[in-house]
Amino acid sequence: MWKVLHQLCKESSLNFSTEVIEFIIREYGSKGFIDEAVRVFNSCPKVFKCEQTVGVYNSLLFALCEGKNFYGAYALIRRMIRKGASPNKETYSVLVNAWCKAGKLREAQEFLEEMSKKGFNPPVRGRDLLIDGLLNAGHIENAKGLVKKMAKEGFVPDIRTFNSLLEAICKSGEAEFCIELFSDVCKLGLCPDIDTYKIMIPIVAKLHKLDEAFRLLHCSIEEGHKPFPSLYAPILKALCRAGQFDDAFSLFSDMKIKGHLPNRPVYTMLIRMCARGGRFVEAANYLVEMTEIGLPPLSKNFDMVTDGLKNIGKHDLAERIEQLEVSLRGA
Repeated sequence: MWKVLHQLCKESSLNFSTEVIEFIIREYGSKGFIDEAVRVFNSCPKVFKCEQTVGVYNSLLFALCEGKNFYGAYALIRRMIRKGASPNKETYSVLVNAWCKAGKLREAQEFLEEMSKKGFNPPVRGRDLLIDGLLNAGHIENAKGLVKKMAKEGFVPDIRTFNSLLEAICKSGEAEFCIELFSDVCKLGLCPDIDTYKIMIPIVAKLHKLDEAFRLLHCSIEEGHKPFPSLYAPILKALCRAGQFDDAFSLFSDMKIKGHLPNRPVYTMLIRMCARGGRFVEAANYLVEMTEIGLPPLSKNFDMVTDGLKNIGKHDLAERIEQLEVSLRGA
């Protein structure tokens, strides 16, 4: 590849953009060809007629970190500063992520402290970079410990970082810890955003903490967010599972006014839950509703509802639902 690049530049007046050079260096790095990545970087000014921008530096930094050449990576940052290029968020993230991936948390912390002392403060707080790095490396326990330590000291993480942590903890199955951590950081002044609510509402609803789920939903509405189906669907499901169908129907009606219109998965879930709870008349009504707003139900939903209606003696309604299906399929 190097020979092809060099020949292209030698035989034509072709100039490579910085984006192309960044891509080539990263590709070399990801494949383990670190020497070639360095060679392309060093050839930027003379061979490729391309400036060594911060993005190009970051690409080589990525390649060096992929090769676990941390000494070379740190030397590159010193050179970067000498040449007058200021490190940006990606510069810090690349190196911190690599150190965390290698289990070198102390080195990552010392690097951030040293850069801060030199006046090159990262565009985001150092601890947030560390948490992101630990999460990217799969070290969830270390990330949890760091956030708990921050909370004890009265600090809160950046909301984007906190959401990433919540999502990772949730996937690991520690829902109770998510709720406890969320409560702690909110007391310290963390302001949830819509992504926080998207993560937290399903967690508390699944644990059947319905009062808390409703509180979070109403908080999101008060903050000006129009509820998505993904926000209220978990509460609907939890209510149905608890046999609180009237509450579920009331919430669903409310959300059709205050929130975004329900989508096919929400209707399908609600029809299925109604059928499981023996509420076949309501399930039939939702089938009709779906067709009226242009969301044709699945055949199996029609079968489930009509069979249920017949079993409870609602033969006329079952026949109307069957006719509705025939008219839809015929169209």
